[in-house]
Amino acid sequence: MGTLFKLFSPPPTTVCTNKFFLSPTTPSISSPRPNTTTSTKKRQYYRTQSCKFGNFLDLKPETTQPESLDFDLSWWDPKSDRPHFDVIIIGTGPAGLRLAEQVSRYGIKVCCVDPSPLSVWPNNYGVWVDEFESLKLEDCLDKTWPMACVYLDENKTKYLDRPYGRVTRKKLKTKLMEGCVSNGVKFHEAKVWKIEHQEFESFIMCDDGNELKASLIVDASGFASSFIEYDKKRNHGYQIAHGILAEVEEHPFDLDKMVLMDWRDTHLGNEPYLRVKNSRFPTFLYAMPFDSNLVFLEETSLVSRPVLSYKEVKSRMVARLRHLGIRVKRVLEDEKCLIPMGGPLPKLPQSVMAIGGTSGVVHPSTGYMVARSMALAPVLADAIAECLGSTRMIRGQPLYHRAWNGLWPFERRCRREFYSFGMETLLKLDLDGTRRFFDAFFNLDPYQWQGFLSSRLSLQELLLLSLSLFGRASNMSRFDIVTKCPVPLAKMVGKLAIATI
Repeated sequence: MGTLFKLFSPPPTTVCTNKFFLSPTTPSISSPRPNTTTSTKKRQYYRTQSCKFGNFLDLKPETTQPESLDFDLSWWDPKSDRPHFDVIIIGTGPAGLRLAEQVSRYGIKVCCVDPSPLSVWPNNYGVWVDEFESLKLEDCLDKTWPMACVYLDENKTKYLDRPYGRVTRKKLKTKLMEGCVSNGVKFHEAKVWKIEHQEFESFIMCDDGNELKASLIVDASGFASSFIEYDKKRNHGYQIAHGILAEVEEHPFDLDKMVLMDWRDTHLGNEPYLRVKNSRFPTFLYAMPFDSNLVFLEETSLVSRPVLSYKEVKSRMVARLRHLGIRVKRVLEDEKCLIPMGGPLPKLPQSVMAIGGTSGVVHPSTGYMVARSMALAPVLADAIAECLGSTRMIRGQPLYHRAWNGLWPFERRCRREFYSFGMETLLKLDLDGTRRFFDAFFNLDPYQWQGFLSSRLSLQELLLLSLSLFGRASNMSRFDIVTKCPVPLAKMVGKLAIATI
């Protein structure tokens, strides 16, 4: 669900850190048209006319290059500035910039290194509104929907009374950059190709020939990084999706609701091969209606192992849009998204710190990461400041240990095992089982399902959620849990037992 649930060898694709949101080049939609509801008659009309509509894959996206910020950064000058810092952060994505902003508040000398520091992020980001409000970042949302909905099948729909928002990536990056600049953060435009370590400091070698050193190197460069070490097999699940921001003739979605998940499969009635495979490895539609002619659409495989083919996802999306009668006139942008989920944590501790996609903070059951990274950055910054911001200057292995333990204390590692158990369970469910699972999941108390999606439940609360979920599940869903969950449950219990030793 990158919205929800938003190195490796799958086919090359754009790797997202949290999916389901629009490009910064998209025209502002601060004043949408009044809400409208499509009638049943109109929906039926769409379906009867769908066979006349073309394939949106024939259209090329009009936006292909990321926008660049017009912003004055404080650049590191190799001719006049010292090459030594307290912290070097590799990458200027949301997680990296947020950490740089937070660490530099303590007077710690920080340098951010990135091949293109001023480029607006190409990925799409979406959050629950309350998460960004708690971070005091709600002014970085340019569109919100008061409700979300989940279509389980043709006859059952869940309405979620929890506002959802689109992140204005340009505004968010500008805000984080302003905080960094005001705190004295330096920037260097280059790609890091090598890291070397000594007892109390580390060196990065850049592709421009420059070498910088710091007491701590933090990797915030994303999933594809090769700088972070693992000591266990990386058995990720994968969330893969294809999305488009499109101008359409019409669409059947209510403007005051975003479609979190649409698990209906009637669009595959005339596609027997696609329908059989979708029954075993289901995909859902995610939709954000901005007005009656502008909508973001994304066909998503929640989690699979091995990764579902990108061609398969696109084929199902074509069939779905034709069935819904959505005729695409223009593709303003498209997005290929691949998110590794679950798997082991990085080796704890190690000489390179991490935050963001490569640090293990992606929600193993949902794919959510951006809001969580933003919330954990101050926690990690506090741990770093206790070492580098003190007069003792704790460095080397004690620094690495405190930094990694600040990000992954014992209780948080235990909770992650629980979320990974959720992912392993979802991997074993077919379409009908998935529908039954989410029927029970969204029948939970809102505090429980919202807390699960936002990674904010304690371990005790997660255990209570499990009991409540089993109690509210249908008999068939309980049968799924009893027959398909013992192995993932045993693995989770075993890992928790080892962690306590």
